[in-house]
Amino acid sequence: MSRPLLFLDVDGPLNPYAAKAQRRPEGYTTIRPTVEAFRRPLRVWLNPAHGPALLGLGYDLCWATTWMAEANRWIAPVLGLPELPYVDFGTGLFAFRPDGVHWKTEAIVAYAEGRPFAWVDDEQAPEDTRYVGTHHPGPALLQHVDPRVGLREGDFTALARFASALPR
Repeated sequence: MSRPLLFLDVDGPLNPYAAKAQRRPEGYTTIRPTVEAFRRPLRVWLNPAHGPALLGLGYDLCWATTWMAEANRWIAPVLGLPELPYVDFGTGLFAFRPDGVHWKTEAIVAYAEGRPFAWVDDEQAPEDTRYVGTHHPGPALLQHVDPRVGLREGDFTALARFASALPR
């Protein structure tokens, strides 16, 4: 069996954008990328220790973020990550769904093609868990991350536990 996928959102899990604006979290560095899709320079906080920690979890990493390919340009180098594949949300980017399922969820399930996966994001809801349970035949972990603090030790523990429980 191949390694599970780990879908990574940037804003929230890696960039705790909702932290107090004047208090960069300890261990984080600031970058100010200019990304055309966002129309203005952004303040992004990233923790370089997250890259090695993510690489050590035993997953195949994949961006699942509005940054899409831009995550490889701006985020990966700061974290020490190689260029990663990304989910191309295409016309589904920010699309409203009347069933309450997040606009990323269907594309992530399709990308996974039945492979076990974990997904770290700050915008998941019970509707997403139900959708994944109904439409994805393999094991999945939706790990909600508080955007005020980003990925924490407990998140890494949950991800490691999920990956280690999968059949080899």
